[in-house]
Amino acid sequence: MEDLQSSLTCQGLTVTALKGKGRCLYTTKGFSPGDVIISQEPYVSVPNNSSIDSRCEVCFTSGKLKKCSACHVVRYCGSTCQISDWKLHRLECHALSALNLDRRKSLTPSIRLMVKLYLRRKLQNDKIIPTTTTDNYNLVEALVSHIADINEKQLVLYAQMANLVNLIIKWPDINIKEVSENFSKLACNAHTICDGELRPLGTGLYPVVSIINHSCLPNSVLVFEGRMAVVRAVQCIPKGSEVLISYIDSAGSTMARQKALREQYFFTCTCPYCTKVNQFDDVRESAVLEGYRCKDDGCSGFLLRDTDDKGFVCQECGLLRSKEDIVRIASELKLMADKAAMSLSKGCYVEAQSIYKMVEKLQINLCHPFSVNLMRTRENLLKIFVELKDWQEAIVYCKLTIPVYLRVYPPFHPLLGLQYYTWGKLEWFLGNTEDAVKALTKAVDVLRVTHGINTPFMMNLLTMLEEARAEASYKFSSKDDSRQLMPYV
Repeated sequence: MEDLQSSLTCQGLTVTALKGKGRCLYTTKGFSPGDVIISQEPYVSVPNNSSIDSRCEVCFTSGKLKKCSACHVVRYCGSTCQISDWKLHRLECHALSALNLDRRKSLTPSIRLMVKLYLRRKLQNDKIIPTTTTDNYNLVEALVSHIADINEKQLVLYAQMANLVNLIIKWPDINIKEVSENFSKLACNAHTICDGELRPLGTGLYPVVSIINHSCLPNSVLVFEGRMAVVRAVQCIPKGSEVLISYIDSAGSTMARQKALREQYFFTCTCPYCTKVNQFDDVRESAVLEGYRCKDDGCSGFLLRDTDDKGFVCQECGLLRSKEDIVRIASELKLMADKAAMSLSKGCYVEAQSIYKMVEKLQINLCHPFSVNLMRTRENLLKIFVELKDWQEAIVYCKLTIPVYLRVYPPFHPLLGLQYYTWGKLEWFLGNTEDAVKALTKAVDVLRVTHGINTPFMMNLLTMLEEARAEASYKFSSKDDSRQLMPYV
């Protein structure tokens, strides 16, 4: 712990233990929006490989990959990545090669991550792989497992997974109970590694980054540059402040966020956003984001359950919406939404867009215009129309989501910036250069804070914006020239 403190001090950080919260990461200097607070390579990581999408074990790139000729599980983009991973993969390859082919194909990322965790610990203990103050197994041991909070069904599953790890490694002294507890640690502490557009690429364990606590109103954001986890400030963080990120998608009511945090991370959030629970502002926001709309199409009021439990009353115009009306539409909506999700999962995009439009129609009738569920449906329609290359329809749905994004996400949130980016790209595809410049400029304003400016994604975005500006300038000057050439009448 002292070695870690010394290393963090050089970065303007310190670890403090607080009663009721455990370890916390605090600043010993100020940070400005966009500043990198901390970055860390994973202790272990695995890519998300499937039959249709495979990635390099080291850099997570896709494309022309070669399988390891011995285990046929791990893939590499070239000799550089293969050589850098050889010390660890040599042990894993030997263990995986001893399994039959069907078992090798069925290995989950969680199992592989745990196998690699123990193999890396062994290599560090044997001095084959060096340890540092921010890269050693002691940091993994210090992570909270919440094993006492796990239900019996999950405990049995972790025990079965631990036995499978034992079957793969075949070490006589392996501690099955410890492996089970480490699976619980992974569930609470591992991170989904994403690309610049927040598309999942794999899973990694970052023991130092895992010290950072949650807030629904965070002052920092976690993104990834390749496999490296990078935490950036999204607001001014004074010296002596706790560094906070959001563990979950914060779009939703306080009760929905609290439920997600309890189920996944076993704690109740007490951030300023959550302490307002059951206060009028919080009740109103919950009713808007997850409740029902007024019967009067011209009214934007929110509904609360009436005292006689006959239905829901609009808090703006006083109209009652009957419980029977809501139950009828909600029942039809659930059946339709399940059918739409099934079609989308099968890649039947034409069928899925038709059903999702029916879902949208029902939700417009049932939900408040700022409903998160309606927003999710429109996100799905946006993705479908992008897949179908129907840019015009895609723009319509992209623009419909943005007002809700502005309501549910902070000003510097990656998802908001990426939605502006999507809007800008679509406008450019359709030749709407001026609108593309406006949207891409908004994207850059957000994403240069959350992503920095030196990643390949951001450099492509900045290039796209410059090209769009040049094209817009050319079109404007061409119009100007044509006006000057028009004859006087």
